[in-house]
Amino acid sequence: MNGTYRHRTCKAAVAAIVLIGLLSIAPSSHAQESRTSETRTPDPRNQEQRNQEPRNQPQPASADQQKEHEPTPVPPEKPSVTHHEMTLNGKALKYTATAGTLVIRDEDDKPYGSIFYVAYTLDGTESKSRPVSFLYNGGPGSATLWLHMGSFSPVRVMTDSPKPTAGPPFQVVSNQDSLLDKTDLVFIDAPLTGYSRAVGKGQPKDFTGVDQDLHAFDRFIVRYISVNQRWNSPKFLIGESYGTTRSAALADMLGNDGVQLNGVVLISSILNYNIRAGGYDLLYIGNLPSYAAAAWYFDKVQNKPADLGAWVQQAREFASGPYAHALFAGDALPAAELDSVAKEVSRFTGLSTDYVKETNLRISPGRFRKEVLRDQRLTLGRYDMRFEGEDLDAAGENPSYDASDSGISGAFIAALHNYLETDLNYQTTDEYKPSAGSIGLWDWKHRPTSGGPGQSPGGEQAQPYVAADLASAIRKNPHLHVFSANGYFDLATPFYVTEYDVSHMDLPAELRGNIQFGYYPSGHMIYLNVDALHKLRADLEKFIADAQK
Repeated sequence: MNGTYRHRTCKAAVAAIVLIGLLSIAPSSHAQESRTSETRTPDPRNQEQRNQEPRNQPQPASADQQKEHEPTPVPPEKPSVTHHEMTLNGKALKYTATAGTLVIRDEDDKPYGSIFYVAYTLDGTESKSRPVSFLYNGGPGSATLWLHMGSFSPVRVMTDSPKPTAGPPFQVVSNQDSLLDKTDLVFIDAPLTGYSRAVGKGQPKDFTGVDQDLHAFDRFIVRYISVNQRWNSPKFLIGESYGTTRSAALADMLGNDGVQLNGVVLISSILNYNIRAGGYDLLYIGNLPSYAAAAWYFDKVQNKPADLGAWVQQAREFASGPYAHALFAGDALPAAELDSVAKEVSRFTGLSTDYVKETNLRISPGRFRKEVLRDQRLTLGRYDMRFEGEDLDAAGENPSYDASDSGISGAFIAALHNYLETDLNYQTTDEYKPSAGSIGLWDWKHRPTSGGPGQSPGGEQAQPYVAADLASAIRKNPHLHVFSANGYFDLATPFYVTEYDVSHMDLPAELRGNIQFGYYPSGHMIYLNVDALHKLRADLEKFIADAQK
C-alpha cells in the first residue's frame, strides 16, 4: 500500500459523514497548522503553543517594519546561469541552472516584490512545450530550501534521518530521484523569505496574508512563463505543507487568469484551517490513524500485523465508527461504552487505558508525542514521528522540542548556502532568510476567487478553507489532475484529515477520479526516508505523464 498511485475512495471517511458531518462548519480557531501564528495567539515561545506550530516559527514584526517607509530600490534582474551534467537512471543529462530574481508588480503596475527562484531546465529539448513545475514550501513564512535540497532537484543533501544528522561537512550528492528528466523545475522562495524581498513601495503587509501571498505567487508564475516563453508548456504545481494550502487556491486563481494547469501535487496537505475550532472533535478523529501508525512503528501494538497499511486501515474504520460515535455522544456517553472505546483507543495507540480515560478519549498531538515512549524517557517528533527526542523533564506534559526539526535543520540550511554560492555562483550581499521574520501579523482571511459553499464570489472566510477552491478549479478544468502524497508518520498534517477534506469537495462522480493518493512510510517531509522518496518519485513520474494525456 505504501506509495501506491491510485484513486482511493476512503470508505472510512465516507462513514464519518453521518457521525461528524456537521463538524466541518466549525467556527474559526486561532491555533494554526502552519509555520506561524496570529498575533492573537499566545507567544510562540510558550512551549504549549510551540508544540502546535510547524517548522521555522517566525517572530512577530516590529512596529517599524509595518510603518510606511521610503521606497526600496528595485534591484535589477541579473540571474546567475550555470551549466551542469548528471547521470539519471543511467542516462547522461545536461542542464542549465538559473538562480535569480523576477520583479512582480501590483494592481497599479508598480514594482512591489522581487522574488528569488532557482530554475533547472534540461538542455537539448524544446522548452516551449516541455513540462515545467513550480515548487515551494509553506509556513507560511518558509523558504523553499527543504524541497530544493531534499526532494526532486538535481542535487540533495544527505541526512541521517530518522537519527539526528551529524555535523559538517554535509554531503550534497547527485539526486537519483530528481524529476528533471520528466519536467523542468522552478523552486520559488516565498516573499520575505530566502532572497525574496519587498521592493519599491512594497511592505511586509503586502505579502503577509493568505490572499496577499496568493497574488504574489500568481504574478510570479505568470511573469516567469511570459519571460521564458512557457505558455504552451504543460504546467504543474508542487507544494508542501502550507504550500498545499497555497496550491489549492492558486490552481483556481491561475485558471481564472488563463493559466491552465495540468496537475497539482499536494505533499503533506492542510486544506482547512478551521479544524481546530474549540468544542469540535474532528481533529481527534483525524489524528488517531497517525497515532496508530507510530504505535506500529515503535512496537507498541500487541500482535503487531506485518502490514502497516492494513493496520492503518483498521484504525481508520475504528476512528470513523465507534470512536467518532463516542466523541459525538459527549457527556452522554454511557460508562460501558467509555470503557470499551478506551480499550480500543489503547490498543491502537499504545497508551494505557487509564491514560486514555484521563484525557476523556481526546488525546492531543503533544500529549501523544510525550506519553507513548515516556517509559523510555523519549519523545516523538511532530513533523516525523520516527524521530526520537529526549527531554530534561521526563514528567512533563508536552515535548520541549521537535526532534524531527532539530535533527535536520542545520544540514539543510548549510547545504543550501554552500550550494548557491559555490555551485550556482549566486553572489549577493543579502542575507538568505530560511524563514520570514515579519510574518507574525499574518492575515488569515481568504476570499475565494470563485466563491465557496454557502457564499457568493468574493465572500470572506475568517480562515482559509481551500478544498473548495481546488474543487472549483477541477470543475472548471476537468482535465486537471491532483496527486495527494501523505506520510504515515506525519503529525503536523495527518493523512486522515486530508482524506476527509478531499472526500467533502462535492465533486461530481465523473471528476472524483482526477484525485489520486499516495502513502509512504515517512513523515511530513516524505523525502527524508530515501526509500519513500524512491516511491514518491516513481508515483510522480507516472502522474506527470498521465496528466498530459
